[in-house]
Amino acid sequence: MAGFDALLPAAMARKAEEVGAAKARTPLARLFTLAVLGGAFIAFGANFATVATSEAATAIGVGPARVLAGLVFSVGLVLVVVAGAELFTGNNLLVMACVARRLSLTGLLRNWAVVYLGNLCGAVGVAWLVYLARQHENAGGAIGRSALEIATAKAALDPVEAVARGVLANILVCLAVWLCLAARTVTDKILAIGLPISAFVAAGFEHSIANMYFLPVGLFIKHGASDSFWTSAGTTPDTYHDLTWSNAVIGNLLPVTAGNIIGGSVLVGLVYAFVYRPPRRDTP
Repeated sequence: MAGFDALLPAAMARKAEEVGAAKARTPLARLFTLAVLGGAFIAFGANFATVATSEAATAIGVGPARVLAGLVFSVGLVLVVVAGAELFTGNNLLVMACVARRLSLTGLLRNWAVVYLGNLCGAVGVAWLVYLARQHENAGGAIGRSALEIATAKAALDPVEAVARGVLANILVCLAVWLCLAARTVTDKILAIGLPISAFVAAGFEHSIANMYFLPVGLFIKHGASDSFWTSAGTTPDTYHDLTWSNAVIGNLLPVTAGNIIGGSVLVGLVYAFVYRPPRRDTP
């Protein structure tokens, strides 16, 4: 009979291989649909963090506000893992199945491409709906101003800094997913997710899928908000001059995605594959 104790790392590595092999067999339409859900779930977490921390730095201080943002943002990965969805950054761990020859390199790249595109559709779709809901006008424009400040700070990152922050973020995200492989219950999974995700958000690291929400929602507000919003928020579109589509895509999403792949695939996936499941010479 299966026990209730958490799996040990060697068993987690075998489970990672099995998960990767199963994902390789997922029909394209199902994979894309689950990826759209994954992007939407992460976007909900990002929106929750924006709302929860609007003006919080003034009230409770920058450090506590960042920790609060991390705690509430973690609902996104909880939804992905427990409700069921596909997330590009978590799927960087599929390299473990690839090294074990349970998944071909072509299958790995196919999964990443389909899931990345689906995540983009889901996250941008939620950003558009949030904009249409005029949430940015709530609290006298404070929520919209917070969304603009978050997006502008991300768009203004130096590319090298963006890569480094992407590496660090996905080390923690993939460690959260790795810990979930040890879990036996839903409660285990939620507890395993909470602290690593809170850590990366509080530290200000960069997650490509979350940024697929943060950047578009800021741009939608900048280019489409009414004059009454700018008056109530006490700011102007010119204040956010670094927030452009080119800066969002070229200056943030591309380098952050590269960093996420390095952090998740190389510094977590390949390291654990080397330690616990060295490459086999036989092809299963």
